[in-house]
Amino acid sequence: MDFTLVVEQTLNGLQLGVMLFLLAAGLTLVFGIMNLVNLAHGSLYMVGAYLATWFYQLTGSFALALVLGLAGTLLVGVVVELVALRTLYERDHLDQVLATFGLILFFNELIAILWGRAAIYSTLPEFLSGHVQLAGNLRYPLYRLLIIGVGLAVALLLWFVVSKTRLGMLIRAGASNRAMVAALGVDIRLLYTIVFGFGAALAGLAGLLAGPIFAVQPGMGEMILIQVFVVIVIGGIGSIRGAFLGALIVGMVDTLGRAFLKPALSAVISPAAGDAAGPALASMLIYLLMAAVLAFRPEGLFPVRGGS
Repeated sequence: MDFTLVVEQTLNGLQLGVMLFLLAAGLTLVFGIMNLVNLAHGSLYMVGAYLATWFYQLTGSFALALVLGLAGTLLVGVVVELVALRTLYERDHLDQVLATFGLILFFNELIAILWGRAAIYSTLPEFLSGHVQLAGNLRYPLYRLLIIGVGLAVALLLWFVVSKTRLGMLIRAGASNRAMVAALGVDIRLLYTIVFGFGAALAGLAGLLAGPIFAVQPGMGEMILIQVFVVIVIGGIGSIRGAFLGALIVGMVDTLGRAFLKPALSAVISPAAGDAAGPALASMLIYLLMAAVLAFRPEGLFPVRGGS
């Protein structure tokens, strides 16, 4: 097996993993703190991708487009929480699922009205479009390395905020006992707005980073949201550490499975059977992994302990 190909696909798996973490971290924060099932989280990912692409076309500055796209997604998240979600906190999860599914339809149609139903594409600026010579014959895209770096930096920052700051203390306390936090004089509604806005910003960051790699199109949020739910189930619901490690596991399993399962099967069984079964089985790997984890660890691999 080509060592360079293995390293390249491992880096691709790491890049997918950190992007899944950006989405899963926001979603697990919202569920862990607010006990809110938010199916529209993927729509915020889509909003971030569209805003960044639009601002880039408008200003010609990639850095400014990222800043404006991130700020715009944060603002959209805050508005959604204030207008649509604030009344759902005391409702059961079925009501939350139905309401946030309605938000998916709303955002998809709004995006189609504003930018059309055809996919739009974002180009990278010249200084990010090259490759980096890592070792030997291995050349890896600079932008994908940037995504990995940004994802790991955000994970470190999120750990610091949750573990070492007063806001993080309130977040962990709110996850453990919301009634007590409110009784101590903390504005729990303001805390919820901050947490939801922060989660929306993380989803928007994933979307704007994904824009130059994938097609930006209506409904793109639902495509990745299923993988994000798999990450949260595997990692442990409500656990930031679980979201990070679960995202890396899912990213690696999905990427390496799609790259190497078909040739591995073709070497064991007939090439025709391997070509037919390989892609189908590769697309099922993360769901088989989730089923195995649930069978042995129903709370996930890294369940939350004291707001971890």
